[in-house]
Amino acid sequence: MSRTISSTVHPIQRCMAASNPSAWWDGLVIDADGTTATVALLNGATVTLRVIGPVVDIAAGEPVAYHPVAELLSAATVITTARVA
Repeated sequence: MSRTISSTVHPIQRCMAASNPSAWWDGLVIDADGTTATVALLNGATVTLRVIGPVVDIAAGEPVAYHPVAELLSAATVITTARVA
């Protein structure tokens, strides 16, 4: 599946994610309102993220991946900037 990279993602974020592929955390969305998403990570933690960029159609129950070092959220077909709220 091809992913569209949001215009809010800086080249350094892409480099950080590419150089640290093991830093991605998998999780499931438990709540989303268009600007924030609360994700239950598979390691047992819960994180609320402020999604920056185009509104991503994220629904509860959807699988996502979060890269805390690069501050990226991969959801559906989009990779966008997401910071801890």
